[in-house]
Amino acid sequence: MIITYEYRILPSDDQAALMTEWLELLRRQWNDALGQRLDWLTATRCPIDRCSLVSCPLPVSEPPLEPNYYRQAGSLKQIKQLFPAYRGIYAEVLQQNLMRLDKAWKAWREPDSTGKRRGRPRFKKAGELRSFTFPRINCPKAGAHLEGETLRLSKIGSMPVVLHRPLPEGFVPKTCTVVRKADGWYVCITLEDKSVPSPEPVPIKKAVGIDVGLDRFLTTSDGEVVPIPRYYRRAQKHLARQQRQLSRKVKGSANWKRQATKVACLQLHVARQRKAFHYQVAHWLVGQYDLLVVEDLNVRGLARTRLAKSILDAAWGQFLDILTAVAVKRGKQVLRVDPRGTSQNCCVCEERVPKTLSERVHDCPRCGSWDRDLNAAIEILKRGLRAVGLPLSGCGGSWFTSPLKQQLREVILGSSRLQPVRA
Repeated sequence: MIITYEYRILPSDDQAALMTEWLELLRRQWNDALGQRLDWLTATRCPIDRCSLVSCPLPVSEPPLEPNYYRQAGSLKQIKQLFPAYRGIYAEVLQQNLMRLDKAWKAWREPDSTGKRRGRPRFKKAGELRSFTFPRINCPKAGAHLEGETLRLSKIGSMPVVLHRPLPEGFVPKTCTVVRKADGWYVCITLEDKSVPSPEPVPIKKAVGIDVGLDRFLTTSDGEVVPIPRYYRRAQKHLARQQRQLSRKVKGSANWKRQATKVACLQLHVARQRKAFHYQVAHWLVGQYDLLVVEDLNVRGLARTRLAKSILDAAWGQFLDILTAVAVKRGKQVLRVDPRGTSQNCCVCEERVPKTLSERVHDCPRCGSWDRDLNAAIEILKRGLRAVGLPLSGCGGSWFTSPLKQQLREVILGSSRLQPVRA
């Protein structure tokens, strides 16, 4: 098992200035290495996709070799001779920076198992590179050592660590990543314990369908509702006021930097509130159910609509990733199903009942009327049970009893009041 713990570190002013200088030098190294790769790509590609019938120029010389990780890492010695400032950076940190670029380059050039590729790596502006990694920690030749509540980094020095929770017993530290955030410096320590077996899925005794939305954060197939907090919407007025003050200051001045830090801290606070809320809801759901069926949403595509601000404030993608990670650690299962038609189909008779986004009640001419989100959650659960090959009456829950339609009507029309839940 591999886990990551994040702690706050308290470097001195000289150490913070040195680490900031490292980040700037690593940013320049990234941009130079990425430029070499893009130049090679341009030199070895023809601007047209077919040979001309009139003439075709012959290659002037042999094509250059591809600047992969090993060739670029082999040139670090020459870089240190040309630019002495790079001698002050630990060698493995420079290598890890090139490894990051190589990983991003391969993710763009080579499709993954699903046939998808990531976006092209970008050149980084000043201040955009915010972390560097020591690949070994607490080893004889490692560049980072964590001793009690003190972190010692090679060529930087020792600094206190705020250990708000102890490291778990049995886990061995593997890597150490130093991160600069708006409110200070942090260290992310990756821990590994090979003796912990991979969690096996528990028997499915209780399943639930989850429908996420903007009116409510989520609605379960059992009729429970989690209200949406809207952290960004609440902080929007205060954030706009601080951004107006930032726009009035001279860019690059000391007051501008101070106000920019204040704006960044506000954004960071909203992000942390949202993440903590997602973890609370995820632990509550995983603690109650063995199988959690959710929609396989294209959040990136939905964020391009006129509801983009509300969708990004809800952060469905982050929540589904957190829910999956929490479920894996506790041996539970998260299943993603096709979202098409879950809001339009009746969960009882499967008849299509078209409705607009503003219509919050599902009104089926055969079965009656009930809440739209509850109908979608039950439909999601039915699709998930079909996918895993389980009968509709074999997983517990408030409506998995026979006969289905009669019990479902009782749940929806009678005893299934939507219950707000606080995770």
